[in-house]
Amino acid sequence: MSADIPTAPQEPPRPQFAITNRGQVVLFALLTLMLTAFTVWAGRAWLKSSETLTFAAGPAGSESAHFAERLAAVLKSTSSRFRLKIVTSPDNAKALSLFDRRLADLALLRTDEKIPPRARALAIVEHDPVLLISPGDKKIKSLDDLKKKKIAVLAEGDNNLAFVRNVLETLDAHEAASRVQLAPQGTSLQKLFSSGYGAVVAIFHTSRAIKDRSYAQYDKQGNFTLNPIDGAKGLARKIPGISDETIEAGTLSSAPEIPDDDLDTVGLEWLLVAQSHMANTTAGDVARIIYENKSALALDDGFGSKIEPAVTDKDAFVMAHPGARDYINDDTKSFMDRYSDMMYLGAAALSVIGSFFAAIYTQLTRVSPEKAGALATAILIIGEKVEHARCIDDIEALQGELEAILRGAVIGLRDGTISGDGLETFKLGYEFVRDEIAMRREYLLRHAGDNARDVTLLSAPDKPSKEAAE
Repeated sequence: MSADIPTAPQEPPRPQFAITNRGQVVLFALLTLMLTAFTVWAGRAWLKSSETLTFAAGPAGSESAHFAERLAAVLKSTSSRFRLKIVTSPDNAKALSLFDRRLADLALLRTDEKIPPRARALAIVEHDPVLLISPGDKKIKSLDDLKKKKIAVLAEGDNNLAFVRNVLETLDAHEAASRVQLAPQGTSLQKLFSSGYGAVVAIFHTSRAIKDRSYAQYDKQGNFTLNPIDGAKGLARKIPGISDETIEAGTLSSAPEIPDDDLDTVGLEWLLVAQSHMANTTAGDVARIIYENKSALALDDGFGSKIEPAVTDKDAFVMAHPGARDYINDDTKSFMDRYSDMMYLGAAALSVIGSFFAAIYTQLTRVSPEKAGALATAILIIGEKVEHARCIDDIEALQGELEAILRGAVIGLRDGTISGDGLETFKLGYEFVRDEIAMRREYLLRHAGDNARDVTLLSAPDKPSKEAAE
């Protein structure tokens, strides 16, 4: 047997980089999923992390300051992500000035005040209806009847006096506006009428009326007439900030029933407003907390006990914040609505992280598959050894090497460790060497008998020829 011919053909081991590539793909896929899950969790945690909101309120002890304190307590008790910082001012106008300069996120305002242009409503906290009262059985049929009357304003604060004067001046009742005066606190209706006032304009919080017993006492002291305001809807459309209101029967007193029938009038609204640039999710979450905790936000005197959703119409005097509007118009959110942000974040993170690992795998860590055409070289080397084969054992050894290369190529094509490039070249080389081995085998088998006879003659003892014997 020739020393140049391998005698023990071995099946090539499965390429290690096949396992390496497959392992890398699995590893990178797992890392992509883990990092995506972590990104979504971190994003959700960031969204749920504590956020401080600034509330611009009036002076300490005012309604807006007390309401801000209640809101801060509710945000804390509900374990929300919001924390409220309250900044008080000498009056509500200065508080709104802070809000207008973007130094505060939230504020409480009445619609007759100067509305900051960036204010967006989150909720209607309170209503302040206007009550037009006349002495005895004297009815006031229209606002024109006020032009010759002395009018008292029964309400707290100079802002109510300014509001009544502004309404009368808007209606061209300048003389009546000049005669409007603010009644001293605690003055009864009978005392005002006896002092020469022909009409009293009372402005009150609707939520406080339930606890107010003064009108029942007024009724015991003497007669008075509650007058509807004619054309309240038209007046609300004409004067910005005014809303049409209805005082339901028995609101001021249930026994006796005051008023004895629903009364149409006008009024003002207290709005909780937020900055227009506040994130929709933040505004929606604050609005949701407010609507779900109305009773906890009501002050002891009743202010804020009937919180309502903000008006979402496009022609509202103060537009609703988009985040609050979305929540108001769709209280029941689907799974997609609730988790769409997280799903979008997850999809984006999956895309970015997956692309990152794919780039690392394809450009850096992946072992490129061997081309099938490159294996033709090994086949041709076997072909060169065929002519040196001297026996059948040598041929069988070369046949084993050839089959091992073919088996490795088939496995590599299946695993992806060998590409199909040059596959035709590999096929031609394999068929050529296979045929050459077959031909060499036939040759060796055909001459095997001749070789055996030659060996026998050479090994037999020499005999003297006949001629030599003779």
